Amino acid sequence: MTEETIACSALKEESAESDVHEMKKTNLTESHGVAKVDKDADSRRALFLEGFHDGIPIALGYFVVSFTLGIAAKTAGLTPFQGFLASFFNNASAGEYAAFTLIAAKASYLELALMTLVANARYMLMSCVVSQKFAPSTPLYHRLLVGFDITDEIFGITIARPGRLAPFYNYGAMSVALPGWACGTALGVIAGELLSLRLVSALSVALFGMFLWVIIPAARNDRVVAALVGTSFFLSFAAVHLPLLAELSSGTRTILLTVVIAAVGAYFFPVKEDSTDSSDPSGAVAEDARSECSAMNEKERD
Repeated sequence: MTEETIACSALKEESAESDVHEMKKTNLTESHGVAKVDKDADSRRALFLEGFHDGIPIALGYFVVSFTLGIAAKTAGLTPFQGFLASFFNNASAGEYAAFTLIAAKASYLELALMTLVANARYMLMSCVVSQKFAPSTPLYHRLLVGFDITDEIFGITIARPGRLAPFYNYGAMSVALPGWACGTALGVIAGELLSLRLVSALSVALFGMFLWVIIPAARNDRVVAALVGTSFFLSFAAVHLPLLAELSSGTRTILLTVVIAAVGAYFFPVKEDSTDSSDPSGAVAEDARSECSAMNEKERD
């Protein structure tokens, strides 16, 4: 026997032992289902805590910025509890500002619904992007719950995560960010006339700090992202002063710029995905070794 044949036989024996080991491992897992459930629970808990940790800065910023919403709600005649519910079920500053303004103007329910839909239309685009990061087997109720609290900041930290989206990460971020927004609005209603408008406007600067916290890490790691971010800044400023675009609402301008900039970036700078599955490198190596072994056997037969 040649050295190649001996090596090939050893590889076959090692592969057979590996298969037997995997079968035993599978049988052990099936016979101890509790251990598997505990492992899944630990993974979900870790993802939830990670999302909770990343959501703390967002919650702090939300808590401060939502004071302005609380004052607007107070002007519209809402109570602290009503302001809390409004922010809890409509976690969007532009949409709530528009809603509170219409409530103060005694607008109809239809006008209120249409204005809220237009002001929050960009979140439909964000939801479409987030849905692409789910595993195909993700249940519908997870998708609905994650879509319930798609905000600019939560969208940013979600997209920044590599790989597939785990719903429990979003649940962790939502569990701290959403109460922060709603409680801030309620306290803003309570504060009402106590704070001056200049002080409230100064506190709203925290919102820009949250956006910077979301975009700076991604822009630092990728020059294309940095260029697109800079382009979005420039075009957002220019759109306010251009004749036709200036007549549109800020939400509509945001939708148009998002679609155009994202389409240009995706067309000229597509993200390349690996054709091989890197999640199981040992399996890929074993497959290559088996292929070499088969080729050597055929060569010996010839």
